[in-house]
Amino acid sequence: MTSPDLPAELRASLNARLEGLSRSDAASRAAVISQTYREGGGSGTIRTETDALAYALARMPATYAAVVASLNAFTEMRPDFAPTTLLDVGAGPGTATWAAAEAFASLQHFTLLDANGALRTLAQELCGDSRRLNDIGYRLGQARALLAQAEPADLVVASYMIGEIGDAERASLADALWSRTKDTLLVVEPGTPSGYARIIALRAQLIAAGAHVAAPCPHDGACPLVAPDWCHFSQRLQRSRAHKQVKGAELPFEDERFAYVALSRTPVTARPSRVLAQPDVGKVEIAAKLCTAEGIATTKIPRRARDDYARARRWRWGDVVDTNSLRRPGEGRDP
Repeated sequence: MTSPDLPAELRASLNARLEGLSRSDAASRAAVISQTYREGGGSGTIRTETDALAYALARMPATYAAVVASLNAFTEMRPDFAPTTLLDVGAGPGTATWAAAEAFASLQHFTLLDANGALRTLAQELCGDSRRLNDIGYRLGQARALLAQAEPADLVVASYMIGEIGDAERASLADALWSRTKDTLLVVEPGTPSGYARIIALRAQLIAAGAHVAAPCPHDGACPLVAPDWCHFSQRLQRSRAHKQVKGAELPFEDERFAYVALSRTPVTARPSRVLAQPDVGKVEIAAKLCTAEGIATTKIPRRARDDYARARRWRWGDVVDTNSLRRPGEGRDP
């Protein structure tokens, strides 16, 4: 599994650019940019090198952690996947490219697309310091226009970007993303009800176009969750000193909530159930909310089923679990 923390090479490159940067100025810029993103304004407020760096310091660690967590979940379902080409759409400072490069040693060619010139410049500088990513291709322009010209890639990633475009454009963008996907498309969004809704709409559209869900869902059917519930996950990451300063935070860690879907052209043969929330561990039993091939289920594992109880104590939010191995009521030994 790939670590959710920024790779040392990337941390060093970011730190080298902090010299002479006012932390208070960066923090105030990052706050404005983050507020704009939450309101759906996209990257329009990122205009200068300082803006781009402030954004990277504030958001790059959490975005990287969410993409890595999504890729880890996908590779658990497809351990044989060895892409050689990556297309990073809405690449920003190159966060998803760094995550994919860490997850897949097989990647050789990296193409990044984004409309923001300041983020592109920062991405090129950060990647230029890397031994592996110093020859990326980064194209500047609107996603749909650039996708029409881009070569198809084994792995296509769109992280935290489909929420930046209007509802009317998302369906066309989804088709464009899929048309450039040779094997797998990963889409990651904030773990909010609206982020989940965007993921579900894209998921349904592309399943109808022939895609198969590799993760997180154990099926290709409609999502069985009912509002106000929504599917999302959480990834903890460590905060550096600079990250804490820019975020105005005191805790040494951050929990990033995200929603995602990995869609492949090849169906996954075995898709276990997935844990949809942190299990409730009690003295008598463990209760776990699972998404299964048959729908949503609350599985209860009694303490008297010692082996099953011990396994279930290790379950975490987002894990895949094999419920077929659990003893049924009345089976096995009671104390």
